[in-house]
Amino acid sequence: MKTTTVVGILLVVLAIVGFAVGGISFTHQKKDVDVGPVQVSHNETSTVPISPILSTISLIAGVGLVVAGVRAKA
Repeated sequence: MKTTTVVGILLVVLAIVGFAVGGISFTHQKKDVDVGPVQVSHNETSTVPISPILSTISLIAGVGLVVAGVRAKA
């Protein structure tokens, strides 16, 4: 497989994830109090949004790269 085709497929997958989920969420533990043996903490969820415009651009570029990769093979 050509590099162009692989990058195109990755961009298409990223676009689909961007449209379906709208962003990437992750959870990390944050320590509030640490006094000797007593520790108080909580989980905090953060989201990195993926813009629909960015997803559209990624989809168009990915399809273009896949087509260019296929045409280069022939």
